[in-house]
Amino acid sequence: MTAAAHASWQPTPREQEALARQSHVQALGRVDQVWPWLATNHGEVMAVDAPHAAHPERFSYQQLAERIARAATAFQLHGLKAGDVVGLFAENSPRWLVADQGVMRAGGVDAVRGAAAPVEELRYILEDSKAVALVVQTGDLLDRLQLPVDLQARLRFVLVLEGEAPAGALDFDTFLSRADGHQPPDPMAGREQASAADTIATVLYTSGTTGRPKGVPLTHANLLHQMRSLAAVTRPDAGAPVLSVLPIWHSYERSAEYYFFACGCSQSYTTIKQLKKDLPRVKPVIMATVPRLWEAVQAGFDDVVKTLPPARQRLLLSALANSKAYTLARRRSLDLLIEPLRKRDRLRALAELTRRWPAHALASQLIWPKLRQQLSGGALLYPINGGGAIAPHVDAFFEAVGIELLVGYGLTETSPVVSCRRPWRNIRGSSGLPMPETEFRVVDAETRVPLGYRQRGVVLVRGPQVMGGYLGKPDATAKVLDAEGWFDTGDLGMLLPDGSVVLTGRAKDTIVLSSGENLEPGPLEEALVSSPLVEQVMLVGQDERQLAALVVPKQESLQAWALEQGCDPGPDLGGRPGDPALLRLLRGELNRLLAARVGSRADERLGGVALVEPFSIENGLLTQTLKQRRDRITDRDRTVIEGLYGR
Repeated sequence: MTAAAHASWQPTPREQEALARQSHVQALGRVDQVWPWLATNHGEVMAVDAPHAAHPERFSYQQLAERIARAATAFQLHGLKAGDVVGLFAENSPRWLVADQGVMRAGGVDAVRGAAAPVEELRYILEDSKAVALVVQTGDLLDRLQLPVDLQARLRFVLVLEGEAPAGALDFDTFLSRADGHQPPDPMAGREQASAADTIATVLYTSGTTGRPKGVPLTHANLLHQMRSLAAVTRPDAGAPVLSVLPIWHSYERSAEYYFFACGCSQSYTTIKQLKKDLPRVKPVIMATVPRLWEAVQAGFDDVVKTLPPARQRLLLSALANSKAYTLARRRSLDLLIEPLRKRDRLRALAELTRRWPAHALASQLIWPKLRQQLSGGALLYPINGGGAIAPHVDAFFEAVGIELLVGYGLTETSPVVSCRRPWRNIRGSSGLPMPETEFRVVDAETRVPLGYRQRGVVLVRGPQVMGGYLGKPDATAKVLDAEGWFDTGDLGMLLPDGSVVLTGRAKDTIVLSSGENLEPGPLEEALVSSPLVEQVMLVGQDERQLAALVVPKQESLQAWALEQGCDPGPDLGGRPGDPALLRLLRGELNRLLAARVGSRADERLGGVALVEPFSIENGLLTQTLKQRRDRITDRDRTVIEGLYGR
């Protein structure tokens, strides 16, 4: 019988040293207590800058700590009591941070969501969290919410962060002025540190990719663990520039920001539109990112290459191919692959490494530094990726040009980070090693029997960052959290002997064909988006004989390819049935990519392909962290799917 696999944190000397530098966090009882420490130790360091906000603001740590203290006083004077919940619906800005930390310092709890979320969802959060006050980004959002009379009566105050406030609400400056002449509250008064850490700090809501979002109460202890344990991955120095582009209210960006602030970093807020300009301006050393961002960056590189003269194209692509081969050989020689290598294969990799090194070294001196400057500002050492897996071809591209992507894994219910690849143990395709004080096991989906290394099943995790249960939903809690503290992530994966976690899909995303074969769409979709013809893709096929693909094409590339194949490209491929001959050729092209995957199976082939309109945040088909809402895509394209299966 195979011994059960178990993965837990095994600290290296460098991790222990980095964690020691974060010891001030361990001494805190609450998240909001970090600001006085930062004001004392890094008071003159620039803390936050928001040049693109409606109210551009820039604060040192001393100024930010003072502003948070004023906000906490104002919240308390407006009737906020310990344990009260405040709805906070806004996007990235220093004012969001001041409101968030002001609520915490006043002893309150914030229930957070972005201003762009559907108003029905925001009203649901206010009701579900039993919020007694509301903070919104703009008066326009407040008008759109159209709060029912009974909910309005329950709210003690409404604060508008930007612009003028409608009648009955407070604007930000007027709100803060209420604190003048008053002392800020001390949330630790009368509490022991341990009990203070166990109080709820915030309520985050699951993305709602299926059904209603669930409230996830996170304690100060949950968040403090993140603020300390992320040092095991990388520990930037005080004043190190950080660029923030993800939504601040999302669990991943929020914990990352708290951590960067706890290190004394200088954070700048940007937007997707401004990111390209801000990378060379800020020159970030570290960033929290998601896969879609890196896919877009690589796609931008591909587009630029096409505009170069043929000779330069050949030179650049040849150098890239060589550097990819070099970094793969290096990875093989160091045994940094998911699948184990035989000794003779490692020896072959060493020979390949020697052969490829001269050209790679030359490109690393003459070509890749300039490219890194254009892609990331030139100083980016550790982009930490969350919110999903990096497609292998994207991972390989950035490794070749000298940008080390560190992929982490987590969920809203786990604060969120539970594992992350380390710079010194970066196994491509994995989600890295456990975070400090964190354990993993993998169990059979049906029997729940623990499995051995490299055996695939449902991933369970246990650690100080795991929630205590969903808000007001004991039945939902019982389904995912057992008496021993093991949380069922709902993800499928396996453990490697070194403790690395490898994810293979979501249990709820599994496609079961009519033959009974279970297929995980995630890895297959990663292979398909490596095609220069594909922008986005979602596989379908539940209870059908074969898989099929909904493809959002790269318009120009597919049109050019169609002409090369002698097919009619049409004026606009998206949303059209398309030339049947072109779709057959595209299906063949995509099936070749699927067949080339290591361990490819015969049932992992497409029986049909349809071209559809893009999936975006604006049309509700992507979450704010750019994950596909599969149920909504299925609803939108139901007629297309039925056509693929002849109905």
